[in-house]
Amino acid sequence: MRFGLHISIAGGIFNAPANAAEVGCEVFQMFTRSPRGGKPPALTPEIVIQFRDGMKKHQQAACYVHTPYYVNFASKNNRIRFGTIAIIREELERSSQLGVTALMTHLGSAKEVGEDEGRAMVVEGLIKMLDGYTGTTRFLIELAAGAGNILGDSFEEIADYIEQAEEALPKLAVKIGVCLDTCHAFTAGYDLRTPETVNATLKKFDATIGLDRLVLIHTNDSKADLGVHIDRHEHLGAGKIGKAGFAALVKHPKLQKIDFILETPHDGKEVEDLTLLKSLRDQ
Repeated sequence: MRFGLHISIAGGIFNAPANAAEVGCEVFQMFTRSPRGGKPPALTPEIVIQFRDGMKKHQQAACYVHTPYYVNFASKNNRIRFGTIAIIREELERSSQLGVTALMTHLGSAKEVGEDEGRAMVVEGLIKMLDGYTGTTRFLIELAAGAGNILGDSFEEIADYIEQAEEALPKLAVKIGVCLDTCHAFTAGYDLRTPETVNATLKKFDATIGLDRLVLIHTNDSKADLGVHIDRHEHLGAGKIGKAGFAALVKHPKLQKIDFILETPHDGKEVEDLTLLKSLRDQ
């Protein structure tokens, strides 16, 4: 179990490992491109070597990549829909060059097409995106909070996407994994406030998706209440999940080999969240 933050790549992606070490990360997450659009910065052989050397020099055990925010497998606009497929595949290939452990993405919204068609489009998009992929970076679906028509806010729905995609891609080199965001899970209706509810939620995850597919935990408290489907991250212990919930997650025996990445508000207090996680682990 290792802890980290989402880290800026300002000045060059090769700076990320040093930036992560400076704030006390053991692992970290980053974008490899602007999350708002535009061409990605080139990954020259020199940059890749600098990044990989930086990982070793600054003792970063693993790096994770988040896709841009604008992706949507269920968009009615083919430029966005097929662009999503192309961009995520490109991000997987770029991440493999860098030696990234896993890449996670949101699936998008079915607002324009309705839920049934949206789900079918997600499956079709996942198959197209992963077909022929032989890289080393594992692809993760991130559980959503489910506001509006956002797709992927239940264990059952994600399990269905995985089953259909892998059935169509029997030679897929690396199994599809899952990133569990604590804020999203909580406001999607999965209670994480006590040792008992954490255990119950993880048992449900295991029965539905399988804990062998849980690769990463986005560790965020929630400004919103249980089951209200609102995505509003809060600092650990200051939200509706509370410190006891995060203590239960850190101490859970089934999570001891899972990395935790904080996405709490970047206002300076996120480093305090990192310190808190370490203290919970060491108690």
